[in-house]
Amino acid sequence: MKKEVVLDIIVTLILMMFLYASFSKYFDFAEFKRAMHKQPFPDWFSSILVILLPPLEIAIAYLLFKDKTRKKGLWATITIMAVFTIYIAAILLRFFPKVPCSCGGIIRLLSWQQHLLFNLFFIIIAVIGLIIQSETNAIKIGIKKY
Repeated sequence: MKKEVVLDIIVTLILMMFLYASFSKYFDFAEFKRAMHKQPFPDWFSSILVILLPPLEIAIAYLLFKDKTRKKGLWATITIMAVFTIYIAAILLRFFPKVPCSCGGIIRLLSWQQHLLFNLFFIIIAVIGLIIQSETNAIKIGIKKY
């Protein structure tokens, strides 16, 4: 399979995940807001996250959609998914008391262990996508990467 096809599949999966996550939060915004305020964060921080997370997810999807910004979108994916993964690891290590999931839609039905695997999957494919994207860009400008 050509690398470009693999990259397209990776980008499509990540893009769909972010759009699904953000729109499911908007469709049940009251529940998302309630769950965010039950997180072990200060109330002011939860309020900021309620406002920023869904549009941030949409912005990352937009970056992935455009060829010129795809690399930034992949880096943003790795960064935000790493932050979520560290938070999930802290939950699994019992750094916090019982923490409700503030994810939207069907993702909220995952256990914390399943969330961890879900996030790791998206981090891994984003890294693969970043490698392919870098190789593709290098070939386009005539530079071979070793």
